Amino acid sequence: MPIRNVLSISLTASLRRVRCVGRKGTTAIVSIMLCAFALNAHASDGASLSTLLGLMRTDLAASPFRRPMLLKSSDTSGGLRGDVYAIVDQPISTLTTLLGTPTQWCETLLLHINNRKCTVAGGAAGDDITLSVVRKYDQPVENAFRLPFAFNLIDKTAQHLEVRLTATAGPLGTSNYRILVEAVPADATHSFLHFSYSYEENFMARTALQAYLATFGRSKVGFTIIGQTPEGAPEYVGGTHGLVERNAMRYFLAVDAHVAAKDPDGARNAWFSGSENYPRQLHEIDRATYLGLKTTDSRP
Repeated sequence: MPIRNVLSISLTASLRRVRCVGRKGTTAIVSIMLCAFALNAHASDGASLSTLLGLMRTDLAASPFRRPMLLKSSDTSGGLRGDVYAIVDQPISTLTTLLGTPTQWCETLLLHINNRKCTVAGGAAGDDITLSVVRKYDQPVENAFRLPFAFNLIDKTAQHLEVRLTATAGPLGTSNYRILVEAVPADATHSFLHFSYSYEENFMARTALQAYLATFGRSKVGFTIIGQTPEGAPEYVGGTHGLVERNAMRYFLAVDAHVAAKDPDGARNAWFSGSENYPRQLHEIDRATYLGLKTTDSRP
């Protein structure tokens, strides 16, 4: 995949480490400004996101992903975070309709290859989404761990959509899962969308993850280019940053496929096609196997 340029920068301790996949020729000052703005624009209001779109338009137009999209990964105080910024081919009205309810979010989340079941339940504090996640796609749903998200619709207007999903506890020492989607109009027929995925981990989780990345996961990489191999091929970031970049991209592609497709079969095919644009990072199975799994997963 022809990602031509990556800027890895170190800001202050409060901004922590940020990796941005940017365009060739972007000045260091502009790139640092965009990265810092993006890191602090978490759960921003509509005006802030519109301002960020103005700052990012040039880089989005020259994106190495062959579509107006940028991706970054960063360390947080207790874990990792991945962010995707993109102009999508849908008006804001479509996004607010198709991403504004927990049921729509279950359909979206189930497109991810490792998510096998999703249920919605209402409670006194609001709606909850319970996601059943397997460590590897071919494991049965009985082996999945359950990840209960609180669904929060923060804003849903003609000018701004903001949805947050939060889970306080996860498996194997992980916690504080956060999924954020916010969007503003880019023009009459397009929207500027920010997707963010993050979680925290304790010592046990970090140790287990490092063991996995040193063995079974050692060949897996993310999207940020950190150098070149002796043969001149791009060398992609691995380790935990590679992991969070892959997951952020998979979830963003789920959102993108859900809002663009006319029916569930179309969304599944769109998700698979989008993932196969990045086989080095995201290829796991063939289309027929994926579609067969997802047809089963969608049944009550």
